[in-house]
Amino acid sequence: MKFLKVFSRVFKIRDLRKKLLFTGLIFIIFRAAAHVPVPGVDRQALSNLFSKSQFLSLLDIFSGGTLANFSLMALGVGPYINASIIMQLLTMIFPALEELSKEGEFGREKINQYTRFLTVPLAMFQSFGMIAILKQQGLGIISEQNLVSLLAMILSMTAGTVFLMWLGELISEYGIGNGISMVIFAGIVGRLPVSFFQTASIADTLNFFNIAVFAAMSILVISGIVFVNEATRKIDISYAKRIRGSKLYGGGSTYLPLRVNQAGVIPIIFAVSLVLMPSMVGRFLQTVDKANLVSFGQRLVSLFDPSSLTYNLVYFLLVIAFTYFYTAITFNPEKIAEQIKKNGGFIPGIRPGKPTALYLNKVLSRITLAGAIFLGAVAILPSIARSLTGITTMAIGGTGILIVVSVVLETTKSLESQLIMRNYDDF
Repeated sequence: MKFLKVFSRVFKIRDLRKKLLFTGLIFIIFRAAAHVPVPGVDRQALSNLFSKSQFLSLLDIFSGGTLANFSLMALGVGPYINASIIMQLLTMIFPALEELSKEGEFGREKINQYTRFLTVPLAMFQSFGMIAILKQQGLGIISEQNLVSLLAMILSMTAGTVFLMWLGELISEYGIGNGISMVIFAGIVGRLPVSFFQTASIADTLNFFNIAVFAAMSILVISGIVFVNEATRKIDISYAKRIRGSKLYGGGSTYLPLRVNQAGVIPIIFAVSLVLMPSMVGRFLQTVDKANLVSFGQRLVSLFDPSSLTYNLVYFLLVIAFTYFYTAITFNPEKIAEQIKKNGGFIPGIRPGKPTALYLNKVLSRITLAGAIFLGAVAILPSIARSLTGITTMAIGGTGILIVVSVVLETTKSLESQLIMRNYDDF
């Protein structure tokens, strides 16, 4: 109801209405392009394969629902996400990149440009690997290709990824919300009707208790996601009184809100991009002629099967690691402590400056642990739900629920903040 109320108020403001309509137009272009298939693919055989493979279904979620069609955008924003992870790690390793990242808007734009350049070779490599995986299935999904046809498919899929990356950046600049998250959100929501029908088609084979447990888990997970996304730890900030001439300034107190889930949905997106890599590499190795590489590929595929303990444990730990990693990038305790000190503020019982930064870092580390464990639990929720209910075909997995709910909440907050800003302007 809150989202609908904000949405109706936004439509009354001309520039916000233009942003919403622009975002909607980009969604339409994306969904239209998602149905333009790469030539030489048997889509019926591909659909049959996806209905039986959890691994490919997960890949489809993060391609924005384009991989099941094997469209020009079959890779989705995966290569761009992987390039972003690599660039952020390189920024921590190389001093020159670290200095560049501190140069404000110019530095961020330069790093974004390097990320785009890195996306292209990653997209070419992943498209070749995906084609090899599908050919290895032996189901006639991809017809026999000569070198020219193979290059055409690789270049088409790479161009599709670059085009989708551009659409995401257009949303970030001229639309509403984070472009990459919005693209993934649009893909998941666009696939929901098909997924619901698939889930409903097996409902008569399950007993009422299993369906009730599944429904209760879904409600609890959505409620938990909303609760954790909205949860904050309030740090009291007091301001000293200052006398200027005959007047008294300052005084009073406020608080600094530290979110339990400071990193949002980004750790899930980063983690799933990495945890799917071993399976992709393993399936690719199974296509080569050397027996030892084929054997190694089979072990990788078996270990990182989405239903295996290894996959879920690695996925869980990666989510926790990326939650801390991304929180450290987005929240700088030293900078916040310095700003509080400059404004004449202090945390009661804590000295200004470095002690304040250490205290903020300590509190943030503790609340981030709770948020990270929750994100990790939601990420492996599909495996838990399958073991408890026996439902193997779900309308939307835990990762998909998290992305959809988080994007809706973040978009609502963004719209609310812009509404408040315009109210201040009018005042």
